[in-house]
Amino acid sequence: QVQLVESGGGSVQPGGSLRLSCAASGSIFKITTMAWYRQAPGKQRDLVASITSRGGTNYADSVKGRFTISRDNTKNTMYLQMNSLKPEDTAVYYCNAYPARYNYWGQGTQVTVSS
Repeated sequence: QVQLVESGGGSVQPGGSLRLSCAASGSIFKITTMAWYRQAPGKQRDLVASITSRGGTNYADSVKGRFTISRDNTKNTMYLQMNSLKPEDTAVYYCNAYPARYNYWGQGTQVTVSS
């Protein structure tokens, strides 16, 4: 059983930065493509960025050049560095495998970008 715990969210002004963390239990983390997703109020959950076990990355067009996904397989942890945040980045952010697995969803971490 894999458990994922997100942390690092908060409230920031437009243009600010946050770094999210995703701590994973279980040895399969090291061989699993992982991803960050987000869900804004009233909207569907969308893919933000993904990273393969070897570090290959992909980003949604809306965050390219502003967000950076990374992982530390020695710590079973994945990160999302978010810079130049915009109000439209406001959402609950979740980590999961890619493709997402229904039984991996955690509680997420709230990110609010507002002046």
